[in-house]
Amino acid sequence: MRIAYRVLAVAMAAILGTASTFAQAPAKRAPSPLLTRLFTSSQEVAALIDKAKRDARPGQAAVLEPLLHLAPYTANLEYRTATVGPAAVHLHEDEFFYMLEGSATVITGGKLVHPKQTNAGNLTGDSIEGGKAMQVSKGDVFVVPENTPHWFSKVDGHVIDISLHVPGSRPQ
Repeated sequence: MRIAYRVLAVAMAAILGTASTFAQAPAKRAPSPLLTRLFTSSQEVAALIDKAKRDARPGQAAVLEPLLHLAPYTANLEYRTATVGPAAVHLHEDEFFYMLEGSATVITGGKLVHPKQTNAGNLTGDSIEGGKAMQVSKGDVFVVPENTPHWFSKVDGHVIDISLHVPGSRPQ
């Protein structure tokens, strides 16, 4: 299992590293920052972490800050507090997580409780019935395949992670 996590970490680093390599090539016309973002420096990541911590409000489960976007791929910085947020299911994308800071319990699989469709076409719910609990902490990498319920059911203080959304890997 540890080898699989290392493979995922290398794959995520390769994807993120490739995006930064593309960003260094000269461009004839600058892309809209809202549509494409190919590079985020370590200084910008640190500033986004500080911003997320400042922007977090009491009772708010998570603050998301965009890091990279090259359709159909998206990477976000996620600052999660001890407040537990909703469970989720992404219907058409896999989600890779790299834990930068903190620790939490993540539930994957099972069934959403009180599912609701979101504007983005995914599902959210109050929690998950069943599923498998795993402890995650700084340095851990894990993937949640498309159509799989997932939920940060317990956050120890706070967690900072990078989530990478990619097109689903299951045949349609």
